[in-house]
Amino acid sequence: MGQYYFPIILSENGRIVAWMLAHEYANGLKLMEHSFVGNNFVCTFEFELTSLGKYHKSRVVWAGDYADQEEVGENLYHLCGEHEKIAPHMKGLLEEYRYVVNHSKKQFVDKTKVPSRDGYAIHPLPLLTCEGNGRGGGDYREPMSPLVGTWARDVISVETGAPSDFEEIVFDLIEKN
Repeated sequence: MGQYYFPIILSENGRIVAWMLAHEYANGLKLMEHSFVGNNFVCTFEFELTSLGKYHKSRVVWAGDYADQEEVGENLYHLCGEHEKIAPHMKGLLEEYRYVVNHSKKQFVDKTKVPSRDGYAIHPLPLLTCEGNGRGGGDYREPMSPLVGTWARDVISVETGAPSDFEEIVFDLIEKN
C-alpha cells in the first residue's frame, strides 16, 4: 500500500502546532508525488518557514502514516486531525529563498545545487525531514541515501543567505527510472 505524508510544525516539546494537506494543492499525499523543487504545495510550506511566514525557525517533520508511534499510541500523521491545519493558500517562493537551513545541526542545503533529471529535481526539505520512508509505496527508494530523514524534528528555516558558520550538505538525490 502507499504511504501518505503530512508536513508538520512541532512545538519545542514535540507537540503538533500545525500541519498541511497536499490534496488542498491538487497534489498527491505520497512522498514522491509532491517532493520536487517548484511544487506549489512544498513552496507554500517553505514560505511559512521564511522570515515572512508564521513558522520561521520551527521544528519540522514530514510525517508518514506508517511511521513509528508516539508515546500516546498513535503516530504524528494520525494525530494531526486534532490540531490546526494551515489554511490553503498559494505562496510562490521567491528565487532568493534558496537555502534550506537546519539550525539544530548547523547545516544547510542550497536548492540551486540540487541535480535535476529531465527537468525534475527532488526537493531536499521533504526528504531530509521525513519519518517512515521506505515503509510504503510512493516513498523515495533509490539510490537510498543516509541523508533521508536525518533532519526530522529539527529546527528548520528557509533563507536568502547561507549561514557562514554552518556546514553545507550536498543533496544530490535523484530517482532511478
